[in-house]
Amino acid sequence: MGSDPLFSHGITLAVFLIVIIKVIVAFAVLLVSVLLMIWFERKLISDMQNRIGPNRAGPFGILQTLADGTKLFFKEDLIPDSADRTVFKLAPFLSVVPAFLVFSIVPIGGVVHIFGHTTELQVADPPMGILFMLVMSSISVYGVTLAGWSSGSKYPLLGSVRATAQMISYEAAMGLSIASVVLITGSLSTRDIVTSQFGTFLGFIPKWNLIRLGIVPFLVFLVAITAEMNRPPFDLAEAESELVGGFHTEYSSLRFALFYLAEFMNTVTMSAIIVTLFFGGASGPVLFGPSWIWPIIWFLIKTGVFLFFYVWVRAALPRLRYDQLMTLGWKILIPVALAWFLIVAAMQVNSYLGFGVFILVLISGGLLSRASGVGDLSDPFRLGRSRSAGTKGVE
Repeated sequence: MGSDPLFSHGITLAVFLIVIIKVIVAFAVLLVSVLLMIWFERKLISDMQNRIGPNRAGPFGILQTLADGTKLFFKEDLIPDSADRTVFKLAPFLSVVPAFLVFSIVPIGGVVHIFGHTTELQVADPPMGILFMLVMSSISVYGVTLAGWSSGSKYPLLGSVRATAQMISYEAAMGLSIASVVLITGSLSTRDIVTSQFGTFLGFIPKWNLIRLGIVPFLVFLVAITAEMNRPPFDLAEAESELVGGFHTEYSSLRFALFYLAEFMNTVTMSAIIVTLFFGGASGPVLFGPSWIWPIIWFLIKTGVFLFFYVWVRAALPRLRYDQLMTLGWKILIPVALAWFLIVAAMQVNSYLGFGVFILVLISGGLLSRASGVGDLSDPFRLGRSRSAGTKGVE
């Protein structure tokens, strides 16, 4: 139950109904957000590529996603003969359900009064909210893995194995970046994390974890969560040129739509998580009018910025090779996240100790980077020198 004042006087019928209303509203808002996000992504990318994009169904094509979803709902549901039918049917739900459950711990506003009760604009505020988020993101891996394995085909299996290795690789870096947030906040509750970011430095600099932690954990988390969501440029699990459709090649109809829904739902949910962890959540100044509505507005603005960022990245960056993907995760993100976590921990003890650890990390990082680069044929500078020398020899 956490710190929600709704439960301060026990659980009554009214309290139970308010919780049900919050769950239904959150689910409806998330579904509508996904529909708008799909339309927004298609429309924005078409503008970036000098195309028109969806423009038939509804004004500005805004109902195109609804039309596509309706079409998929009435399509024939195909199940391969060699598939494990039970697991094949279960896998899509293992991808969709965790995305919604993660959104349930996100505080999208302050407190409101409803039916004589005071409650937070948040479905649930468990005291271990961040651990719950990590658990749910880990469970979503099973949906991808089981989808490919249960299909009974080698191509979906290859896609699921690739996706599983990718998700597990970036889970460690993501966990270490979140550990830095928990360390400086002193709580695993998402509401407490947002509350700790209230206020300013010097009267005008927001007291966001982005600034307090020195940007690095935010960058690590942003890259790691993008890779874990299979968003471009890390969408190797669904690389159409190599694997047709990846782990969901054999899916059709509603079950295919669930995977599609899970991808965009995760984009919305994780954008909200980024805002919660590093950008003060729903915090912001109250300009005019009702005070309870401004936290919602600031939360929507911040989340919208990251949704735009994900679309921009999809339109601008090419897909990475798989070896580049794994190298980025294991050789760069995990060491950087671990080193920065040590620096943050040392700074919590003593600023001089933190500065000393920072210098030690820089020296150690330089030595390790140089040692790993010796003899590495994938070094682009070394390859460039070799090609130049070969060209001169031929001439």
